[in-house]
Amino acid sequence: MALLDTLVTTATGALSATIGVLVGGIVTHRAQDRQWLRDKQLIAYEELISHYAKFTMTISRAHAGRQGWDYDWSEWSAALTRASLVAPADVAGEIDNFGKAIGAFLDQVARDPARDPLHNPLSVEEFARASRAPAQAQVQLVNAIRRSLSKDQKALPFWIGGSLAGSPDDTR
Repeated sequence: MALLDTLVTTATGALSATIGVLVGGIVTHRAQDRQWLRDKQLIAYEELISHYAKFTMTISRAHAGRQGWDYDWSEWSAALTRASLVAPADVAGEIDNFGKAIGAFLDQVARDPARDPLHNPLSVEEFARASRAPAQAQVQLVNAIRRSLSKDQKALPFWIGGSLAGSPDDTR
């Protein structure tokens, strides 16, 4: 009987250790997957916001300096796609809204041949007005990103990144 008790005790201990290793491996793997996704999300979001800041400043300088400009729009499109691929559904929806706001902005400041920065540039005030919708969409996107990364993040009530649109309270 003592031998049977020893075998049962040993088998139970071995089984418990095996289950512990398996459960630990699964939990660790899930945590690593979540961390990998979060890292990819942050990189994609940073890239998207960075492109927005770069081309907005490029176009703004062109209008202010009455000069030509160029931008690699394929990179902007790729940044939108990369961010959407790793974003949760609510953030992907805000990325889509942001992209649409940028499209309308570009129609006003970059695609309209009547508003060529060389011959008929926008004034600072006109550019700021055209920048308002993208700036508002950017805040909505940034707040969705913040919520998706941590429930402890509070919403930002202001435009970020030195927006050329002025302040949200500005009603010009």
